[in-house]
Parts: sequence; C-alpha cells; structure tokens
Amino acid sequence: MKRTAAALALLLLATPAGAATIADVQKAYDAGDFATALTEVKPLAEAGDVTAMRLLGLMYRQGQGVAADTDTAITWLKPAADKGDAEAQYALGLIWLNQKDARYDYAKGLGLMRQAAEAGLADAQYNMGLLASGAFGDAPDYVNAADWLQKAAAQGQVAAQYNLGVLYLEGQGVPKDPVKAAELIGVAADKGNPDAMLDYGVLVFRGEGVQQNEKIGAQWLILAAKRGNPIAQNRVARLYVFGKGVEQDPVEAMKWNILAGKAGRADAELDSMLAKLTDAQKQEAQARADAFKPVAVK
Repeated sequence: MKRTAAALALLLLATPAGAATIADVQKAYDAGDFATALTEVKPLAEAGDVTAMRLLGLMYRQGQGVAADTDTAITWLKPAADKGDAEAQYALGLIWLNQKDARYDYAKGLGLMRQAAEAGLADAQYNMGLLASGAFGDAPDYVNAADWLQKAAAQGQVAAQYNLGVLYLEGQGVPKDPVKAAELIGVAADKGNPDAMLDYGVLVFRGEGVQQNEKIGAQWLILAAKRGNPIAQNRVARLYVFGKGVEQDPVEAMKWNILAGKAGRADAELDSMLAKLTDAQKQEAQARADAFKPVAVK
C-alpha cells in the first residue's frame, strides 16, 4: 500500500493539476487563439507527444502565434512523421515538393506524400494523383492518377472529385464517361470549387453528360466568375453580349470583359464589339468592374 501511495504521489507530481492536454491545445488552436495554443503545446511537444509535435511544427510553418520558420517547423514535424503521423508526413512532403524552396527534394517529398496517402490521408491521396498526372513534368500515368484521385474523392476531397471528373470527361486513366464526369464535377461545383463551377456550367450549357439548360449553365458560369475565375468571367461576358442563358446586357458584358482582361484573359473580339458602347455605358461598366469584389473561396 505504501508503494502504491508513493507511486501515486510521484504521478501527481509528474502531471500537475490543471496542466494543458492536447485537447486543450487543439481547442485553443481551432478558436484561433494561437498565443495560448503555442504556450500550451510546447511542453507537450518537448515531452514527445506526437500530435503536439506536429501541431507545433505546423504553427511554425504557417506563422501562427509565432514568426514563420520553416527550419524550426521541420525540427518538430520530422519526429512526428518518423513516428507515423500522416499529417506530419503530408506537411513535410509539401515542404520538400516546393520547387521555389531551396530545400526542394522531389524523391524525399514523394516518399513522404506516399506514406501519408497510404495511411489514408485524403489530401495526400489527392496530391499523389496530381503527381501521377505529371504535375512536375514527368510523363503522366493517368491510371495511377485516377486510382489515387478515386481514393481521395471517396473521402469527399473536393479537388479530387473535380479532377477525377475531368479524367472521366477526357477518358484519361479511366473510360470516357460524360455522365460520370458531370456527376463528379457537379458535386465539386456544389461544394464551391470555382473550376468545377466553370466546367459544370459548360457541361450543363451544352448538355454534355447532363440535361441541357442554357439558363442553369449560365448561372453556374456566373458563380465561377464571381469567385474570380478569369475564364468564367470571359465566358460570362460573351453570354451577356449575345444574350445566351441571360438577358442581353452590353454594360454587364463589358464589366466582365474588363475583369477577365485584368486577370489575363483578354478577348480582342469582345473588345472590338464593346467599343461601340456609349461613353456613359463604358463609364458604368468600368464603375461596376471597379466595385467588384470576388466571393471568397472556402
């Protein structure tokens, strides 16, 4: 009994009452209270808590509650990754795969990304799909890419759903299937992916893999345009010029043409057509363009 009491006393000394737990840290972090999270996570990370090491590494990487410091981030992420933490492996993989960083190491980054993907992390599976698609200039392996994207898409990873839909649309790595493509791209569009909104709008407008409806297709294109997609902005400008799916409105057309051009999607044909507007119409279009604020992409 005396030994048990002594052991309990030592345990209480080792774990002071009121000491923060990793759940406390996560709660502060999720609430955006990075100063508190940083203070509480350091002792846990120094004690070898894997989740704490990963979280501390991410905070240094992202400059949350502390000045951004990639070297220190790696110091904490690496031991967590070595112990099998998939999110730490993924974060480290992104660091090594950053071609703009002097630390760039494709082989090391690919290895870590694969480990995280094989552990079931959807974002890592998506990135493996991109890598297999030739994102770094390698010869594309679309079958492998589709396999990874399917795994991520099955977990609801939005970008994976969109990109997998594109593969079905083009018949790369999977059988060409416009219906399956429209289904996947439509799901990603519903979740707010601007590229998916653009492509789904085109599919609906043309009736590819889904029932044709120019009005609904135009609305999807407008949603993508409002989120800052320059290709969508250009297409919306054309819709308003010709009155396709929307009421003809040259001023609104010029607004979207101005925005698309500013984003690098110039259209000489539209410029020529819209040059015929009155000065008052041009001023109104410019005012609308100047007042435009893109909808934030979640």
